[in-house]
Amino acid sequence: MKHFLSLLAFVIITFATQGTSHMLINIEHYEALGFLRAEPIFLLGFIAMLIQGAIMTGCLHLLAPEGATIRLGLIVSLGFGLFLSSYISFASPAKYAVPLIWEWITVELSVSAIQFTTFGIVLGFIHSLFKAKTRSELKQAL
Repeated sequence: MKHFLSLLAFVIITFATQGTSHMLINIEHYEALGFLRAEPIFLLGFIAMLIQGAIMTGCLHLLAPEGATIRLGLIVSLGFGLFLSSYISFASPAKYAVPLIWEWITVELSVSAIQFTTFGIVLGFIHSLFKAKTRSELKQAL
């Protein structure tokens, strides 16, 4: 259940942050790019979100199988967020003709920071709700 809730949270948070950035706040930033599709293929983005969310929730479970903390959720999410956003923030403007490189880096790093900080808090909270029972608690329950 914690993995399903974590995946759901990642999809919602990603749609909220990235969607707000792409379709409301930074419209001109993305419209200035000549290499974007007129109609994005949302299924591919959704698949990427499921893979990313599954990896993060799985890694947090491996690090803290008996239940995590918000702090550990933040560490996992921000670590993966830095890993994932480094490509879009730095490698993309190195390969593609973005109008303003520093604007690109600023927008992408800012949105990623919001996305992965928010998810880290939620991820840690969800995992903290599913603390494993100790052996004595399990014996009493039986």
